Amino acid sequence: MRDTQIDYARNGILTPEMKQIIGKENIDEDTLLSRVAEGSLIIMTRKGCPPVAIGKGASTKVNVNLGTSAAKIDVDAEIEKVRIADKYGADTITDLSMGGDIRAIRTGVLENSKLPITTVPIYQTIVECGMKEVTADDIFSYLRAQVDEGMSSVVLHCVEKATLEKLKGMGRVMGMVSKGGSLTSVYMLINGCENPFIENFDEVIDVLRKKDVVLSLGNTMRSGCIHDLNDGAQMMEINTNVQLAKRANEAGVQVIIEGMGGHIQAADIPAHVKLYKSKSSFPLFVAGPLPTDIALGYDHIAGAVGASMASGAGADYLCYITPAEHLSLPGPEQVRKGLIAFKIAAHIGDSMKYGMSNRDLLLAQKRARFDWEGQMELALDSDRPRDICPMTGPCSMCGEYCAIKIMRDYLEGDK
Repeated sequence: MRDTQIDYARNGILTPEMKQIIGKENIDEDTLLSRVAEGSLIIMTRKGCPPVAIGKGASTKVNVNLGTSAAKIDVDAEIEKVRIADKYGADTITDLSMGGDIRAIRTGVLENSKLPITTVPIYQTIVECGMKEVTADDIFSYLRAQVDEGMSSVVLHCVEKATLEKLKGMGRVMGMVSKGGSLTSVYMLINGCENPFIENFDEVIDVLRKKDVVLSLGNTMRSGCIHDLNDGAQMMEINTNVQLAKRANEAGVQVIIEGMGGHIQAADIPAHVKLYKSKSSFPLFVAGPLPTDIALGYDHIAGAVGASMASGAGADYLCYITPAEHLSLPGPEQVRKGLIAFKIAAHIGDSMKYGMSNRDLLLAQKRARFDWEGQMELALDSDRPRDICPMTGPCSMCGEYCAIKIMRDYLEGDK
């Protein structure tokens, strides 16, 4: 069985991936080794692709979800989404396909991307085995198969029977909104059993260690609207995920905890992040969060507002939201808009965590000189602003009455 990044770090050995991270993230060798060993920083790898560092001291990363649904299957559109994710700076991709030839779609995603790929194995398991027929052996068979195909990370929802019982009395407006969590929960309810991932967690560890695949512990109990406040079911899941994360880390498996995603009123977002961080130092992955429920068609903007707050408070990894959230399967253009919105959120969050970026200063200096091409080179998305700006002189908002131009002309003429 191969050594993992954690094994090497605990032995004081810098892997080729670690050496790349040192240059990219501005983290010194000893600090990197310490953080990888303890699990506060993980390195997501994929053969032939640049590694991605997520966690303490690293820049906030952004994940793009894509994939077919049972209602819409357009493989060409999914491949275009992959290309958009690569072009506009996604750090990772998660393939959530549940329609069509799922394995072939995943192969297409792998072939058209140089990013780490995550999957949720329970999705394909249920689609191809059936909700009522699926067995624990099936679940682990699909987990092994996806690991062997070269996934960088997998999401497993480790909800417990006791947590499901707790949920019944919570009086939530939206109930459970996690798809992977609901599929896992229904399997447990149909079979009257405990969660197979928890019951067989040592086997989970063995499977993931085989290829140093990152375990992402899913967030089954996240809130589905801002009026569903932090409750007992969420707290039980947090505690379970932290304990499982510790077991995985001790065994040399890198782990991320998904939490605090979904919908959270704005005033509570920093406190939620601090709660998770007080429980453990493992990287925190958040979806959104959305601080309002009335932004239909603009949830990428609302989500980016929440995500910037979460990142600034200490969240390490953001899952983007598109304008199609709650409405439909997003198309390629909606993926682009969602990704750019969350790249902005990550950048703002990093400025709160680590201080202002020199990139902002450089762009401001070029803006002061009406250097449009220079601004485009520094923009997160250069395509859209290039279609809008004049590329020479002041913009048409003020024209000859541009404040910068007026004062510069006056001061230069006064010399």
